Amino acid sequence: MYTPADELAALTRELVSIPSHEDETDAGDAIERWLREETDADVRRDESGNVVARRGSGDTSLALVGHHDVVPPAAEQLDGDEYVVEERDGRLYGRGTADMNGAVAASMCAFRDAEVGDAELLFVSFVGEEQGGVGARAALDAGFDVDYAIVGEGSTGYSAPGVTDVAVAHKGRRGSTLVAHGEAAHASEVESGTNAVYRACDAVDVVRELQFPEAEVLGHHLRGSVAVTEIEGGTAWNVIPERCAVTVDERTVPGERAPLERAAEVDGVEWRVDQDLPPMACDDAAFADLVLDAAAAAQEGAPEHVVKPHATDAGWLADAGTTCVVCGAAEPGEAHTRDESVSLAVVERCYRIYRDAAERFE
Repeated sequence: MYTPADELAALTRELVSIPSHEDETDAGDAIERWLREETDADVRRDESGNVVARRGSGDTSLALVGHHDVVPPAAEQLDGDEYVVEERDGRLYGRGTADMNGAVAASMCAFRDAEVGDAELLFVSFVGEEQGGVGARAALDAGFDVDYAIVGEGSTGYSAPGVTDVAVAHKGRRGSTLVAHGEAAHASEVESGTNAVYRACDAVDVVRELQFPEAEVLGHHLRGSVAVTEIEGGTAWNVIPERCAVTVDERTVPGERAPLERAAEVDGVEWRVDQDLPPMACDDAAFADLVLDAAAAAQEGAPEHVVKPHATDAGWLADAGTTCVVCGAAEPGEAHTRDESVSLAVVERCYRIYRDAAERFE
């Protein structure tokens, strides 16, 4: 199979060099321009800035999915207003290399080069993934629909170092706040008030005793978690506090949630959900195997079906009915770091996986 190694490296470098942590417009422009110049696809840009391209036609559809926003760069990753991009030892360094412009470049080239059969092939790059899936949610709300998706978030190095695996599930995140209300009083007259911190502590005790959610996906076990991560209350050393807020981080699993509402049964405590990023579970073993076969053909290692610990846009797609897997170049511990990088050889491998999977798909 033809592999455009030099083109992939150059395209990845181009995408990484475009600042996109505050405004994704320029990155979206570059992706849209490339697709229009390099393919005969139907290329659209929606009101949110998502880029969607389509080739072929058929009763089923497969999307190669990424995002072109990044988290804010570290000081070392900036030169004035420009991103620093460096290549050494076969890796490209810079903000967004691993998360996830390497996979976006691989998806773009695979979308162009794949011989499409009796199915529709899409390339999709969302905005706002780092802000909780803003672009994906907007697209879905506007009617975006696809049957199957390979989401190019990181899956390399899970089963063994350097091996690009296929994730068939990932956890979600539900961020909540427990707010305890009391009645202020002078601290020398304890009985005159109601201590909101004490009520909050009672609610924390409830959270502490909750069982972590668990689920099985295609034979893989997922275990979530629940943890109190912040607490804030009181106004002065000599005032009985009338308010105390507790932050709860829950890592969710498909089909299960911890019963956090129990903490709100404590007198004076209310519970609100601040963020709920859905988990993902692949619901089609044959599709998961198809992508795994493509991954095995693209490398010497032995890839496996694995699970990821954190949320991606695959959660939003799966929640809307799309059958998803996650497969990409990023390795654990690379994304969002001050020395973020991606292996260019693995970017090339992802191109082969995406193209082969698209050609196997019917």
